[in-house]
Amino acid sequence: MSERFNNRKNNELRAIKINKNYTNHALGSVLIEFGDTKVIVTASVEEGKPRWMEKDDERGWVTAEYSLLPASTHTRCQRERTKISGRTQEIQRLIGRSLRSCVDLVKLGDRTVTIDADVIQADGGTRCASICGGFIAMSIAFNKLIEQGVLTENPIIEPIAAVSVGIIDSEIKLDLDYQEDSHAQVDSNIVMTKSGKIIEFQTTAEGAPFEKSQLDEIYNLANDAIQEIINLY
Repeated sequence: MSERFNNRKNNELRAIKINKNYTNHALGSVLIEFGDTKVIVTASVEEGKPRWMEKDDERGWVTAEYSLLPASTHTRCQRERTKISGRTQEIQRLIGRSLRSCVDLVKLGDRTVTIDADVIQADGGTRCASICGGFIAMSIAFNKLIEQGVLTENPIIEPIAAVSVGIIDSEIKLDLDYQEDSHAQVDSNIVMTKSGKIIEFQTTAEGAPFEKSQLDEIYNLANDAIQEIINLY
């Protein structure tokens, strides 16, 4: 078994830190850290739905925006001011559909929740940290709306979380940092509910194909880790 940073075991998460109500003005906010990956996530709630939704549609909506801040990586990345990259679009859609899956949109009513995930330091797993932070920020926002009498009940169906898993030199490893992720032969990003239902199971062979037995092991490892993350909320 190869040695990992900080002597982490292959089935061990990085240290996770959750600092709720991190900003003053957002309805819900959190600074979430997975090791050296740090993301500020906020939740804003506005009256009204997107224009593309039918007027008689009783559902609200949950959407997301994601950004790597310029100095979040080893070399400065450009701000995406006018056109966002394909990677950013993919991550935004993943965050949005993951969070919509755990919300009863009818109970949300004629409202739009926007999750903003800004990566201030990237060391792998930013999309997974953003999903976890997005759920926490959204939960804080909903609880405040219930206290204010805006919502009569919490629209969240059940908690969700996300984690990465990879195969490196035939070893299955949990919660990859950047160095590990860049050398992985198989890369997975998994989103699941507290009850163990799968929301997203992105698993791609970057090198050689992998066995179904390895896929099963990836699932089991992710499921255990996701329950551990949810318990930290």
